[in-house]
Amino acid sequence: MAGAGVSEMSAPARPQERLEGKVSPRHRDRLAAVYVRQSTAQQVQDHQESTRLQYGLAERAVGLGWAPSRVLVIDEDLGHSASGADTRPGFQRLVPEVGLDHVGIVLGIEMSRLARSGREWHQLLELCALSGTLLGDPDGIYDPADHNDRLLLGLSAPA
Repeated sequence: MAGAGVSEMSAPARPQERLEGKVSPRHRDRLAAVYVRQSTAQQVQDHQESTRLQYGLAERAVGLGWAPSRVLVIDEDLGHSASGADTRPGFQRLVPEVGLDHVGIVLGIEMSRLARSGREWHQLLELCALSGTLLGDPDGIYDPADHNDRLLLGLSAPA
């Protein structure tokens, strides 16, 4: 019997809808920063597909609602091997942009590649949480201020 005591349930949101639901107008009012990095010039030469995928994250930002003119590609660390933020000018550029509330989302090919050490990674996570900056990779959009997302991001921390 149709409608006899049966409540209609809405279909669960598709994964992409849930991802995009984290992005608000407040995020889009700020920049989308795409962080591109490979450790050595040899890696850049040998892994051109990775470089292409990283630059392709700019299109992902546009797909999430950013105007192309609001997508900042930070690629100064491409081909730089470095053990700390002090020798990575791109990372040094990214951190203050996040801290000054200029960035709504940071996109990278994999979150663990954004920072070189666990300490740097957790400092970046905290800064993103405080400034309301999202993190994104090809697998998802993460809100460092959200407990569950923070757990997922903590699992991807570099050693």
